[in-house]
Parts: sequence; C-alpha cells; structure tokens
Amino acid sequence: MSISSNPLVAIRGSIAHCLRDPGAAGDVSAVEWFEDGLLLLEHGRVMQLGPASELLPQLPAETPLHDHSGQLIMPGFIDTHIHYPQTDIIASYGKQLLDWLNQYTFPAEAQFDDSAHAREVADFFLAELLRSGTTSAMVYATSHPQSVDAIFEAAQQRQLRLLSGKVLMDRNAPEALADSAESGYRDSKALLERWHGQDRLLYAITPRFAASSSEPQLIRTGQLAAEHPDVYVQTHVAENKAEVAWVEELFPHRRSYLDVYDHYGLLRERSVFAHCLHLDHADRRRMADSGAAMAFCPTSNLFLGSGLFDLDTARTLGIRVGLATDVGAGTSFSMLQTLGEAYKVLQLNGQALSPYRALYLATLGGAQALYLDDKIGNFEPGKEADFVVLDPQATPLLARRMAHARNLAEQFFVLMMLGDDRAVAATYVLGELAHTRSV
Repeated sequence: MSISSNPLVAIRGSIAHCLRDPGAAGDVSAVEWFEDGLLLLEHGRVMQLGPASELLPQLPAETPLHDHSGQLIMPGFIDTHIHYPQTDIIASYGKQLLDWLNQYTFPAEAQFDDSAHAREVADFFLAELLRSGTTSAMVYATSHPQSVDAIFEAAQQRQLRLLSGKVLMDRNAPEALADSAESGYRDSKALLERWHGQDRLLYAITPRFAASSSEPQLIRTGQLAAEHPDVYVQTHVAENKAEVAWVEELFPHRRSYLDVYDHYGLLRERSVFAHCLHLDHADRRRMADSGAAMAFCPTSNLFLGSGLFDLDTARTLGIRVGLATDVGAGTSFSMLQTLGEAYKVLQLNGQALSPYRALYLATLGGAQALYLDDKIGNFEPGKEADFVVLDPQATPLLARRMAHARNLAEQFFVLMMLGDDRAVAATYVLGELAHTRSV
C-alpha cells in the first residue's frame, strides 16, 4: 500500500535531522535526535516528529505504522553535482581533467543522441541514486535535448525532486557534441519551458565550463538566465590548474575564471559551481555576496588529482556549500562513501569534518545550496517526506563497530567511514517506499 495514499502514516525508528549548520565544532544543539522516534506523515509531507512514547498513544487506531526500530532514519541525501551520462565510465583509469574529458567523457556522451540509450541510462542512474539513499540531485545531461527529456521523464515517474539541463558547448568539443550560441539558447529555452516547475522538476542552465563556450554563447546564456531569474545555473569552475590557465588564455580580459561567469550574468542566487578549488579570496568573497553555491566533490577531486577543497573559508564567508558525488570522475554514487572521502580531503587540508557537519552537508546544507530548504533537507513540518533508512548492522564490520558507538555522532561517523549502499535499508520519496534493500 502506498504510504502517501493514507491521510496519516507513522514511521518509527531512530530519527535524526539538522536544524542548522552545526559548524566546524559540531554543535550538538544543531541536530535533533530521537533515539526512539516517530515521524508522522500526511499525504507525503512531514506533519510531526517526536518521541515515539509521546506520539504513539495519540495515533488513531487505524494509522499505518512502518517500524524501522533499530535503524537510523535521516532526510534523503542531496547530491548537488553529478553527471548521469557518465554512469558507464565511472572507474575508468584516468589522468587529469582535460585528458579524462577527451578520452572518456566525450565519447560516452556522444551516445546520447540515441533516445533509447538515454532512457536506459537514466533509469539505471536513478535506481542507483535511490539505492544509495539519494532522493534529490542536480544532474548534468549532455548537449542533446533528448538526454534532458530522458532524465526528467524518468525522475517524474519516480516523483523525484531533480534539477537538470542541456549542456552548452560550442567550441573545444567534438563536432558530435557541439551546439551553437543560437541553437543552445533555443533548445535550452524550449526545454526550460517544457520542464521547469513540472511536479518536482527544476531546470538548470548548463554551460559545461567556460572553456567550451564562446563569447557569443555566454552572452546568449546570460540573456536566457536574465529572462528566467527563477531557474538555476550549473557549471564547473577552478577544478584543475591547467584548466584555470586555459580559461585565462581564452578570456584574457577577465580578472579570473569565476569572473568570466560573473561578467556574463551567471553568478547569482541558484547558481551552483562544482569544485571551486583554485579560487582566490576575491573570488570567494564575490561568490558569497552573489548568493551562489559551491558543490564539494571530494572523490572526483582525489581521483583526478585536482586539489583540496577549502570548506572552512567557504563557511566563514557565508558561502552555501553542498556535497556532490560528481560521478563519473567521482568514484561512488554513495553519499556515505563521499562523506568519508570529504573527511580525508579536509584532514589533508588541515580542517576537520565533524559527524554532525557531515550530516548537514549531505542533507540540509545541500538543500540550502539549491535554495530548496523550504521543501527538503530536514523533517520540519510541511517539508516533503524524502528520507533514507540506514542499517547500522548492514555488514559484520559495521555491526561489530557499532557495538562500541556511544551516541549519534559516533554512529553516523562509523556509517560514513565504513558504510556504502549496503547500509541503505530503504529509501522513501514523498513518503512512498522507492527502494528496499534485497536481503
């Protein structure tokens, strides 16, 4: 029976969510935890959260109860940067960014001129997200309009909150993937008008990166963004030192890589920039002032040897930051594994990632980066009921280690260091069971 078809449904388990950013020190008061809690849903939205001992006696006798006692219930993970067309090239032996794009990414993306191929990959991709507990994502498609239709159609069928858009690239790209300033504008506008705001779907204007768009294309892209101030922008910035130097050669009159986007009107609220590794203080300050967000992509940054993310400075300046897997240069769909790598990246950069801030980055922080924290990211009343059920006994090692975990922070840290998709017992979207782990 579909949960959201009932007027009231109860979910029981150990329930935790973030009320705000816990900060570098991991402020305990920023996280609400009910060791034996009850989450009440009404038509796919959160109605109430509290101790099971208090809420159970108040439930009408016929209320369906889904009991996940002994498991940890958290808001669904939010992936702020991922490429669905790169699903089939994950774990391809790589060099650094520019070589990797030419050797693996572009040949894989050329296949998406075939609508049937795009639909098949989109279906697998979304199933993999749900299997990993991810319920919302900002997703790159390819330069083919049909690739955007495929991912939106698949997401709509699953009732997912998903953002995507057609890749714009009219230079420094294979002919099979190149558009033009005018065709990119025209196709993006048509897709935007077809999909933005449909159900839980949102459109993102998507220049691949500054080096792959000419000045005329960036001008038209900025015009499109100005015409539609409520849509999103997603792109890459300052991922790799060679890439930064290349952009400097291509745009000699701009102060920096980020300034290229700023000049063409693409640095604003609801703009999400992946990587942000090689930015100076002026760039970071400008990003904070603009309301744009950073997507922290630890596994791909390690895989391609791109550099180390500076979380502390970003948060000190007030920049919105979300976590991202960045598949396929990213090496896992699992946000738990991605958090484990984020912890290591920050250790190498002389920074700490507390378990509570990690939880924040993967949930409420991602929602805030996407300006969707009024809809998703925690269990405040009225929010959309997307959540993941994590099994602390999923593997023998997890079970043994969990026996020594004294509190929620230690439990979640163990999950993010030792867990992966096997730890996801179930994933719910709008209160409906969207994935359950095979036993």
